[in-house]
Amino acid sequence: MSTMSLPLADPLSRVALRLRDYAELTKLRVTSLILMTTWCGYYFAAHKAGTGTLDRGLFHALLGIALVSSGTAALNEVLERDVDRQMLRTARRPLPTGRMTLLHASVVGVSLTVGGSVYLAMFTNGLTGTLTFLTAVVYLAAYTPLKRVSPFCTFVGAFPGAMPGVLGWTAARGRLEWETAILFGILFLWQFPHFFSIAWLYCEDYARGGVRMLPVVEPDGLSTARCIILYSMFLIPVSLLPSFMGMTGWAYLAGALLLGIGLLYFGIRLTGPKMPVASAASKLRARHLLQATVIYLPILFVIMMTDVKR
Repeated sequence: MSTMSLPLADPLSRVALRLRDYAELTKLRVTSLILMTTWCGYYFAAHKAGTGTLDRGLFHALLGIALVSSGTAALNEVLERDVDRQMLRTARRPLPTGRMTLLHASVVGVSLTVGGSVYLAMFTNGLTGTLTFLTAVVYLAAYTPLKRVSPFCTFVGAFPGAMPGVLGWTAARGRLEWETAILFGILFLWQFPHFFSIAWLYCEDYARGGVRMLPVVEPDGLSTARCIILYSMFLIPVSLLPSFMGMTGWAYLAGALLLGIGLLYFGIRLTGPKMPVASAASKLRARHLLQATVIYLPILFVIMMTDVKR
């Protein structure tokens, strides 16, 4: 019986390994977070339009944006394959290890990015398809190469990173409205404490790969900590705007305020004495901040969606 199962086990294991490679190439976990924020934008837009929040339009929006996000991630790994080879946290990805060829990854990335954009234009609307494609272009053509040039890359990368909620909105409404600016602003500001905490944690790895994140260029940590606090402070009033603009009720206002203060607290902890980026104490606090950002965003959007004004 065991000998009969061996021929089956080998193809199945190869399929499993290939699926794992695709998941790594397309950054499945990042795509999941993007889809969550896209859903939030679609949810609010559908409420404003008086249409269903769980309908075929949502399916088309999530599928199309998932395709483009996955394709963009794949092309990002194509462009950064040499950098990934030098960094410990990325050296085991499919391209640096040779488990996937450059041509294969490139074809996958282009097909998903272009195909997803066309799909959105056909099944949601032209605006969403165009904006999604332009988001991918900015990420790949501006943010990705800038990472090896200047810490300003984080600011540039925050623009495409803040688009998912906007894209969800336009998929449901077919146009940009003032609510999209609020959703954009929340995601834009949230990215700074999130990505600066990652850069702080993996500063040595980024330096090894020649990625010029702020903690690499300013190893004392003071500039990074100041930026984290500044953007976290700005995030608090911007995150309260949905209540003040009539999108949500007072429950969301209270929840967003508490979440914002909590996030700011974890950022302030990085400004303590003797907190250079390389110190063990600062690494621990940077990890706590990263965990706080990962908790902050889904809880904020869940409260926002459950307290939406009818």
